[in-house]
Amino acid sequence: MAEAGSLPTGFGELEVLAVRVVLLVEALAGLSLNSLTVLSFCTSPELRTPSHLLVLSLALADSGVSLNALTGATASLLRRWPCGSGGCQAHGFQGFTAALASICSSAAIAWGRYHHYCTRSRLAWSTAGSLVLFVWLSSSFWAALPFLGWGHYDYEPLGTCCSLGYPRGDRNSTSFLFVMAFFNFLLPLFITRTSYRLMEQKLRRTGPPQVNTTLPARTLLLGWGPYALLHLCAALMGTALIPPGLQVVPALIAKMVPTVNAVNYALGSGIWQRLSLQRSGWDSAQRAARVLH
Repeated sequence: MAEAGSLPTGFGELEVLAVRVVLLVEALAGLSLNSLTVLSFCTSPELRTPSHLLVLSLALADSGVSLNALTGATASLLRRWPCGSGGCQAHGFQGFTAALASICSSAAIAWGRYHHYCTRSRLAWSTAGSLVLFVWLSSSFWAALPFLGWGHYDYEPLGTCCSLGYPRGDRNSTSFLFVMAFFNFLLPLFITRTSYRLMEQKLRRTGPPQVNTTLPARTLLLGWGPYALLHLCAALMGTALIPPGLQVVPALIAKMVPTVNAVNYALGSGIWQRLSLQRSGWDSAQRAARVLH
């Protein structure tokens, strides 16, 4: 970790500034859009359905990812992590939990949409609630394993935020990485892609589904894939051959996912439009009340 006021090893002034700006923009965009989604659920009773509960879970997870990015952007102003080793562990745990919950919530939404479109039966509250509970308990479980000695959290190359550490070349951290990648990236990606593909095949005769069936899987693959690939390469070859500037790119790509998800799931599903219509109704009611008075 770089000392306060000094440049991290392998980074120039312009690179540090670029990472800081990108992190800040990603954090503010993700927080704003996903907060709008959460607000829509809180103020629009018609959105309180089992299927939309899964979208709410995703919005909360993505808000957590963006909040984690905002913390990193704030720390980058100091060019150091200000909260010590304990704060680093907490920051890594919070970010990893939110990231895993985001990935698994996307898979849960894909399965829920498959269930709706292909079985023609509504998703039950008990099923949706169980899925959300499983997503968050599973994510917290995997994120807590480094505290028990399997895997570890460490400073990222800039030294201004913390995340899942690179494998140290030992069997412990390498095995954690591969098992975690299978259950929390490859498996959710498979569920997402398969669910939407079955939807396309089922509804081919009756017309295309009313949701985007390609963007969710692509977002998982292109958004989180580089991050997983970086850690796999680090496990197999070490980090000496990977320039520090290149090491931060996958994390920056991953922190764009909350914004993409918000646009796809909230805007694409008409959730934000509900909030706009409700506000228009309030404005009309207020104007009518002023006329009567």
